[in-house]
Amino acid sequence: MCTVSKDETGARQVGTALRTYRRYISELIRILGAENRAHAALLARERGWI
Repeated sequence: MCTVSKDETGARQVGTALRTYRRYISELIRILGAENRAHAALLARERGWI
């Protein structure tokens, strides 16, 4: 999520379909209580996830 600029690239890197990848990202944002992807990345870093 932090190092990928395009969803298509991220989906390929994790070996999943684009829709599935986007669903995973949405779920992470919800779990973290973030407002957007950048905020989610910061919160994940604070938690030591990345």
